Amino acid sequence: MKGLRRFLLGAAVWLALVPKAPAIGPLQLPTASEAAVAQSEAARQKEVNKVTKYTLPPGRYKQARDLARIYSRMRFVGFFYGLAVLWLLLRWKISARLRNIAERVRVRFGQAAIFAVLLSLTIGFLDLPLGMYQHWISRQFGLSVQGWASWFRDAAKGELLGWIPAVLFVWILYAVIRASPRRWWFYFWLASLPILLLLVFLQPLVVDPLFHKFEPLAQKDPALTESLERMVHRAGQSIPPERMFWMGASEKTTALNAYVTGFGASKRIVVWDTTIAKMTTPQITYVAGHEMGHYVLQHIPKGLVLGAAFLLVPFYLGYRTVGWILSRWGANWGVRELADWASLPVLLLLLSVFAFLADPVVNGASRYLEHQADQYGLEVTHGLTPDSGQIAAQSFQVLGETNLADPEPSRLKVWLFYDHPAIPDRVRFALSYDPWSKGEQGEFVK
Repeated sequence: MKGLRRFLLGAAVWLALVPKAPAIGPLQLPTASEAAVAQSEAARQKEVNKVTKYTLPPGRYKQARDLARIYSRMRFVGFFYGLAVLWLLLRWKISARLRNIAERVRVRFGQAAIFAVLLSLTIGFLDLPLGMYQHWISRQFGLSVQGWASWFRDAAKGELLGWIPAVLFVWILYAVIRASPRRWWFYFWLASLPILLLLVFLQPLVVDPLFHKFEPLAQKDPALTESLERMVHRAGQSIPPERMFWMGASEKTTALNAYVTGFGASKRIVVWDTTIAKMTTPQITYVAGHEMGHYVLQHIPKGLVLGAAFLLVPFYLGYRTVGWILSRWGANWGVRELADWASLPVLLLLLSVFAFLADPVVNGASRYLEHQADQYGLEVTHGLTPDSGQIAAQSFQVLGETNLADPEPSRLKVWLFYDHPAIPDRVRFALSYDPWSKGEQGEFVK
């Protein structure tokens, strides 16, 4: 549920400007040749053996454990690095200097545009080495095959696209701060909601095609399209074949994915070509059935309501905190007042802290919804595919082995970091959930 996750994390301005989490890994990493050998070992036929639990071959097991340690460190190091970047922008008065440049223009919207773009460029430049290191890690572990030139092009596209919501949100934020110094947090929250919904709607139509190639799925895999049509019909949804797409991911990644995205007229099913290459039609149908569960079970509106609530809390806490911070250190940073453009890094820093502290709660809610979707996928494919539980377990096995999912995550790590149930838990549930053998019906699909 990518859209839900982005919404829960905060406003688009924060997503556009706060440094992304970098990758900091252990001292020992596999060499390129070792990664190639492991990738070769992981290559599998579409016909898989019966799955009884999630397991990995020795080479992939070591890689998965190493990568899990890297990801854990990424969370903490990335968080503190992001705070350091924002603090240095204030401490070295970089934000104040950018404000001075922006204020050479008399029109407020022009000032917002100049300041937001300059701040985004500054943070993006400081974040670039860590982003490069993260991409290098992905290449070392065989998860990415994207060349550096292509990676830089995507990074540039992402930066340019980020300017649009950044400018819009910065302009609205400071307009409401000036108009209502005591209620700005609430009015900005109200104004941000429809814009965020619009961004979620436009994502599959405008943004995704800029990064990947899409073609009608019916032209690439007619049998899979027919299977997905049957599943969609049983789910009582309306996604015609012309809104089922094949996505060319293999030129950039070895990872697997299939998902339902958008809403209303933009709702569509997308299957990566890497998934078609490694999964059978029943397995992909289960994965799509899981994604369909998010729509049928109303996870999208529930997620939007939950996201709106989580968005309001950090805005209010920021309002309660930012005044004290600026009165104590604002003069040293060259920040005149809250309505000053230069105060934006302070707000971003506070939002980062509040979001990080709330992450376990958000992750817990996400895991609950994902577990429901797992169950729905089992129920909606029951009878459409032979032994839907085994098919689901095979899907998780292939997904985990290819994406290097940790086979032994600690409960603490799952609680802190996982927005999906751990793969071993998902396999166990898939193999154990069978109400039909007891003469009962499924909970969601009767």
